[in-house]
Amino acid sequence: MISSTELVIVFLAILLLFGGKRLPELARSLGLAKKEFEKVQKEVLEPEKEEPAG
Repeated sequence: MISSTELVIVFLAILLLFGGKRLPELARSLGLAKKEFEKVQKEVLEPEKEEPAG
């Protein structure tokens, strides 16, 4: 498990690398990527039931 101190250090490192202006853009990109990943994962794990033709 990650401690709060480690989270703060990681956040500060990201802030230094990307700067304050790019953080919202980065967070938005990560959120969209996570949403797309979960969508694909759901499609793979829960295949659609095939409708009988006819």
